[in-house]
Formats: sequence, structure tokens, C-alpha cells
Amino acid sequence: PRMELDEAYASKEDIAKATLGQLKDVMKDYGYEIINTLVTDMDPDAKVKASMNEINANRRLKEAASHKAEAKKVQQVKNAEAEAEARYLSGLGVARQRKAIIEGLQSSVSEFERDVEGAKAKDVVDILMLSQYMDTLTAVGANSMILEHDPSTVGKLQASVGGVLGYGEKTE
Repeated sequence: PRMELDEAYASKEDIAKATLGQLKDVMKDYGYEIINTLVTDMDPDAKVKASMNEINANRRLKEAASHKAEAKKVQQVKNAEAEAEARYLSGLGVARQRKAIIEGLQSSVSEFERDVEGAKAKDVVDILMLSQYMDTLTAVGANSMILEHDPSTVGKLQASVGGVLGYGEKTE
């Protein structure tokens, strides 16, 4: 065979022209003139047809698997992008929350200093520290955890934070 079966199906017109060229010369000797040839149908062996159908089916399955994998990839990329955007927005929310807390604390400290004669920012920070410590104990207690606690803990914590912030006594 000069061409594959798929090529033969695709080039029926070329086969018709080649056939016309060969038949014209041969039939002229017998007094016939061939004007045109038509290839209307090709009928290969049943095994060949079955084999071709299987090849085409497998090609389509392979293409479908490729499209399915590509779709899965796109879905994973979109999910990752959505998660990244959610984390970004969550970070913005946390930053705004912290900014609002700081602004509220600044306002509270200013009001406390203005309203309570002789009060200083350190006094407010000490009260906030005690309040935060109690909130932490409450939250930890809600989770059934046991912490060692004694009254000096708050003082040590205040001194430690004060040392870091530069206004209290440093602990050893």
C-alpha cells in the first residue's frame, strides 16, 4: 500500500485522478475514452475497520483524559487563588482589627489620664495587663487546661512587659 487507510479516506479525489490517468492510457488502446473516475466508497476488511474504530476510540479517550486533567489543574489553581485571596483579606481584617484596638486603647488611656487626676499611662497599661491576664485565664480554663497561678504572676508579667517597653523595673 502506498498510503495509510486514514490517508486513503481523506484523499479519495487524488485516488480518482490517479485511477483516471492509468485507465485512460490503457483503455485508449481498446477504443474507449475514459472521461472521469469516481471513488464513491471504500470498504476495508472488518478487522481493519474494528482496529480503526478502536484506535479512534482510544485517541478520543486520551484526549478526554487530557482535558479532564487540564480542568482539574485549572480548578486547583482557582482554588489556590481563592484561598490566597481569602487569606489576604483575612490579614487585612486582622490588621484593621488591631489598628482599631490600638486606637481604642489610645483613646481610653487619654480619657483616663484626663478624667482621673494623677493617673499616668503606666497605670492604664497595668490595668489593661491585669484585664488581659484574667481574660487569658478564663479562655484557658474554658479549654480544660491547668496553669500554675499565684498572685505574684501578674506583678512579674507587668514588670516583664514594663521592662520591654522601657518604663518598669526589669526582672531577672
